[in-house]
Amino acid sequence: MLTVAIEAAREAGRFLKLSVGKVRSIEVKQGEERNLVSEIDRGAEARIIAIIKRHFPTHAILAEESGGSTAPADVRWIIDPLDGTTNFLHGVPIFCVSIGIERKGELVAGVVYDPNLDEMFTAEKGGGAYLNGKRLKVSSSASLADSLLVTGFPYDITANPNNAVEHFVHFLMAARGLRRLGSAAMDLSYVAAGRFDGFWEVSLNPWDMAAGALFVQEAGGRMSDMRGQPLNIYQKTVLASNGLIHDAMLAVVNKA
Repeated sequence: MLTVAIEAAREAGRFLKLSVGKVRSIEVKQGEERNLVSEIDRGAEARIIAIIKRHFPTHAILAEESGGSTAPADVRWIIDPLDGTTNFLHGVPIFCVSIGIERKGELVAGVVYDPNLDEMFTAEKGGGAYLNGKRLKVSSSASLADSLLVTGFPYDITANPNNAVEHFVHFLMAARGLRRLGSAAMDLSYVAAGRFDGFWEVSLNPWDMAAGALFVQEAGGRMSDMRGQPLNIYQKTVLASNGLIHDAMLAVVNKA
């Protein structure tokens, strides 16, 4: 399955890179005035699903643009064909393809592909996380003051901010620095790679984090919700870290 996921992610990534600057129509998702979608998102998703279905026609699909298949199946593919759509539409080269694979409700494999840097992040449960074949390990930063963190903001922040701004301000005061890339899948991949020490966000969807959550765990990091409970990708909040600063991050979150 991982081999097929890599094939699908690379094909979709190639399509995305060739499509930069060629968007014909942009739509706003219903009820989310800042959440955009284009024919490029849908085209990438169609390519991914076609490859998966060619190899595994009975597997279930949960994809950002087309939703979920209703057929019962032990295996589910969780797909974000273009994570970082706003970046893509503005010509900012920070976007990726994310594919996570669940077996009986447990994340067992995933890929995130950045076509701009040709970086393929992969993981299998119990087998480690890798970047272009090189094994990943989270950072060794042991204090927030020495840590570089990353976050994102929900599309509905004006209507449902869920303390996102307050969390940002509190972490700004506690950490060495904060970043906002615009792609949760890449944020989590970078935590696994040790580029960031921690990540949090108040409102994500399963396709945003399915693959990246597995990367962090397989690279030796820690995943939870923002209460410190075990991560459930079907709930909204997420906190990821190298493990060493996790409790300190939870303490900052609790200030809000």
